Formats: sequence, C-alpha cells, structure tokens
Amino acid sequence: MNPIVAILIAVATCVLGGAGGYVYRKNMTEKKIGRTEEYAKRLYEDAVKKAEEYKKEKVLEAKEEILKAKAENDRERAESEREMRERRNEVQKNERRLIQREETLEKKANNLEAREETLNKKMAKLTEEEEELEELKKKQMTELERIAAMTRDEAKQVVIERVQKEAFHDAAASVREMETQAREEGEKKARNIIAMAIQRCAADHVAETTVSVINLPNDDMKGRIIGREGRNIRALETATGVDLIIDDTPEAVIVSAFDPVRREVARVAVEKLIMDGRIHPARIEEMVEKARREVDNQIREAGENAVFETNQHGIHHELVKLLGRLRFRTSYGQNVLKHSIEVSHLAGLMAAELGADVQLAKRAGLLHDIGKAVDHESEGTHVTLGADLARKYHENADVVHCIMAHHNDVEPQTVEAVLVQAADAISAARPGARRESLENYIKRLEKLEEIANSFDGVEKCYAIQSGREVRIMVKPEDVTDEGIKVLAREIAKRIEEQMEYPGQIRVNVIRETRSTEYAK
Repeated sequence: MNPIVAILIAVATCVLGGAGGYVYRKNMTEKKIGRTEEYAKRLYEDAVKKAEEYKKEKVLEAKEEILKAKAENDRERAESEREMRERRNEVQKNERRLIQREETLEKKANNLEAREETLNKKMAKLTEEEEELEELKKKQMTELERIAAMTRDEAKQVVIERVQKEAFHDAAASVREMETQAREEGEKKARNIIAMAIQRCAADHVAETTVSVINLPNDDMKGRIIGREGRNIRALETATGVDLIIDDTPEAVIVSAFDPVRREVARVAVEKLIMDGRIHPARIEEMVEKARREVDNQIREAGENAVFETNQHGIHHELVKLLGRLRFRTSYGQNVLKHSIEVSHLAGLMAAELGADVQLAKRAGLLHDIGKAVDHESEGTHVTLGADLARKYHENADVVHCIMAHHNDVEPQTVEAVLVQAADAISAARPGARRESLENYIKRLEKLEEIANSFDGVEKCYAIQSGREVRIMVKPEDVTDEGIKVLAREIAKRIEEQMEYPGQIRVNVIRETRSTEYAK
C-alpha cells in the first residue's frame, strides 16, 4: 500500500476516533451536569422546606412566649389590683376607726368638762367645810388644853414618847426573835457543812518530833561515827549544822536540830555513811553534799505532789519548793504540809457548798502556812512571812488577804478568808491532829476557868473548843451591858499575862436578863 495512503488513513482514523471520543465525552459530561443540577435542585427544595418548617416552629414558639408573657402580665395586673383593693379597704377601715376614736374623744372631753365643773363645785364646798372644821378643831383644842391643863406641844410630846417606847419594845422583840432564828439556822447549816467537809476529807495524821533516830547495825558503829578524838562527829555537825547525840541508847544515834531540813540532811548522810562503811571527814563532806541534793529533790517532789493533789497549777516554782520544805516542818507534832493540803481540801469543799470561789479557797488553804517554811531563817510571824512571800511571787491579792486573816491578824473581808480560817481550825483541832500531853491539856483548861472565875460577877464559865475559847456567863444584877466589855478585856489581859498557849483564845462574855411572870 502506498505509504501516503496509509498515513492518510491513519490520520483519518485518528480524526474519526477523536471526534467520536469528543462526542462521547460531551454526552457523558452533559448527563453528569444534568444529574448534578437535578441533585442540587432537590437539595435546594429540601432546604427550602426545612427553612419553612423551622420558621413555622419559631413563629409558634414566639406566639407561645407572647401568650405566656401576656398571661403573666394579666396575673401581675390582677395581683396589683387585688393589693390595691386590700390597701384601699385597710385605709378606709383606719379612717373609720379614726373617726370613731375622734367621736369617742369628743365625748370623753365633754364628760371631763362636766366632771371638772362638778369637781370644782365639790372642791369649793370642801374648802368651806375645811374652814368650818378648822374652826371647830381650834375650839376643841382650846377646850382640851383648858381641861387637861397641858399645851398642844406637850400633849404631842407625851404621845410621841409613848409610841416610841412601844415601837422600840416591839422592834427589839422582833430583832431578838430574828437573830435567834438566824443563829439557830446558821449554826445548823454550818454544822452540816463542816461535818460534810470533814467526812469527805478524812486525812491521816502522823505526829512528828524535832529529833530523828538512826538505827545502827551494832554499837561498834558509834565509835566509828565519833572517830579519833571526835573528828568524825565534829565534821558531821559542822557540815550539817545539827547536834548528833550518841548516848547509852543501844544501836541508835539521835539527830537533833531546830531546822527540820538540816535534820533530814544529816539523817540521810549518816545512813549513807553507815551503808558505805568508810567514815572520815572527806567522805563525810561528800555524803553530806549527796544527801543535800537528795533532800532538795525530795522537797521539790513533795511540793509538786502537793500542787498536783490540790489541783492548783500555776504556782511559782519557788513557792512550790517552799511548800516541799513544809514536809519536814511540824507544828505540835502535826506535819505542816499534810495540814496545808487538808486545809486546802476542807476550804474547797465548804466553798463549793456555799457557792464561793472554790479555786481561790483551795489555793489560799494550800499556801496559808507557807511562812513556816522560812520562819527559822527570817524575823517575823509565819503569817507576815507567808503574806510577803505570796506578794513577792505575784499571788492574787485575795490569796494574800486569806493568808493574813487566817489567824485574825487582820479582819477577814471575804468569804474565802473565813473558810480558810475555819478549815485551819478544823484541821488543827480534830482528835489526833496535834500532840499535846493530856496532863498539860487539862491543866491549861483548868487554868482558863480558874482565871475567869476569879473575877467578880462571874456566875459560870466553860473552856471549850480544845481551850481555844472560854465562855463566861455573868450575873446580870452585878455586871451591866457596858461592863461586860471591860470584863472581857480584863480577862483576856490576865490570860495573856499568866498563861502560855498556842494560837489565840477567844474570851466570850455573855449577860442574859430573864423576867418571869405567871398568868393566873
């Protein structure tokens, strides 16, 4: 075949193929476009339908909101109108009430005017009658003065004197009756409170002395304690400040000292030396120093235990140490620390019964004898020393007053001071608390009664309260009311001059007048 023809055929075939492909692609494209337009149209129609439905829904919601708002407005308008009607009705009621009150007031004013006019007339009439009565009274008084031969002032004075005598007599009888009743009730109540306090505070008492006895393993130990030419015993007495008594008492040495702390230090030191067996001046000084530290620890622990037992925390540590020293202090054989603890408990119990300050009473009771811890070292009574110590260590002023008043150095000004005074007397006076020989005790009571009976006008006398009070009954015809004061003072002076006694003795002189008549 001719190449040109072949080429032409190929070219024609390509042209025909391209034309056919173009036509085919055009038809396919037109079909796709048609389908796309149809799909877009359907989407548009769906969107239009949904928009219409959404629009209708929102229009309905808006209509519902409008209806609700309208209903709310109608309800609020109705509520407002109801409130306005109620207020209008209330105002109308108040107006009617005010009108009625005005009418009532007008009626009362008219009545008052009428009553005032009536009263004025009565007052005028009464004034006239008073003038007439005054005239009659003057005439009667003149006639009475003429009959009684006594002026008006004189008669008035006689009547006043008679009324005064009767009033004084009645008042005295009433006062005496009230005093008697109050005294009986007060004594009964006081006995109950004291008995209850003693019952609830049953403390043991141990009598102590001013000497300590040290038991020895054998009599040969006495020679070792004395030492060569007495050097050991002199070293002991010099280091401790006590007297060491070594006599014929078998297997015993006596330590004697006025200061109980020094006595205790010496006792502990001697016991340590006996246990150690090496007794010479150097060892003695070492043991005395150890004993002093040990006793100091005992003192501190005793004070802390006393504070803990009475629940009185916050006391200055120096006062606590002084309290501990009272463990080695005795008063008439009674341990002062145990006595102070007991007074604290008793005062607190009585304060609780009377509604007083329990903590103040217990604190003052614990510290009331604190001065006895230093009365061997300082000048002054234990009351004054105790008050000074309490002030020094910043105790309450009420506590200081209780300390000052517990032996009547000052007059008690508070209930707690009286309770501490009473608790101190109870603790010291109970049987077994303090040791005193029966013979000396009886002699002291007999001497008290003998002194009281030696005065003229004394009918009977009794020594009571363990010799703390002497009660004297006098003859009323021999001693006047003023004379009993002088008699009490003279008896007190005689007792001070002729007797020796602990504490104070109260002289109570009683004068009683009795009058007896018989109705027949």
